[in-house]
Amino acid sequence: MILLCVRWYLAYGLSTRNLEEMMAECGISVDHATIPRWVIRYTAQLLERFDRRKGSVGRKWHVDETYIKVCRRWMYLYRAIDSTGGTVEFWFSERRNLTAAKQFLCKALKRHGRHDRIVIDSSRTNREAILLCDIADRLQDWSRRELKPIRMWKSAYLNHRIEQDHRAIRRRIRPLLGFKAITTAHVIVGGIEMIHMMRKQQAKYACNQQLSLAEQFELLAD
Repeated sequence: MILLCVRWYLAYGLSTRNLEEMMAECGISVDHATIPRWVIRYTAQLLERFDRRKGSVGRKWHVDETYIKVCRRWMYLYRAIDSTGGTVEFWFSERRNLTAAKQFLCKALKRHGRHDRIVIDSSRTNREAILLCDIADRLQDWSRRELKPIRMWKSAYLNHRIEQDHRAIRRRIRPLLGFKAITTAHVIVGGIEMIHMMRKQQAKYACNQQLSLAEQFELLAD
């Protein structure tokens, strides 16, 4: 019951009162104020499990950032997808600057390895972050291979792919009417991204089976 509420909250545009009513129809008494506590407690654990079972990603990335309202001010969600639309990585940041862009790209490089090309829009900050992360990655490489620089393509048209992908995340966040705390936003956004990756069949156990969201969630929770 608890994990069912967590999945429904992350996956659909339902309020905690909606879920309270739905549980009542099933004969289960749940206070709506309890549901956010369940979400905060279990989402981080589920995302950690999902990351360990996530499949590989493509070598061409599209990088961009979108915005989220937290504590009545705008904060930023850095995101990357590959050429097939699979989510590569995401990073929630209070600021939109070179430091945040570097943190995001370094996390992506560390987890997924070097990639061939990155498509960005006209953002100068993202361009500088890619150059700095690329140089640092090559300096830290001990394989003695001559690593080619990461190629960058600046094109708002080609990056339309990730703009479309942002919409799925914003569509779920919009009914929440903004977050009241940074820590809460960080956890819930991570859970929403996890559900989005499940729908793309990005878990290793779902790649060739076309499992439903409910079936994937059940496997992840076991």
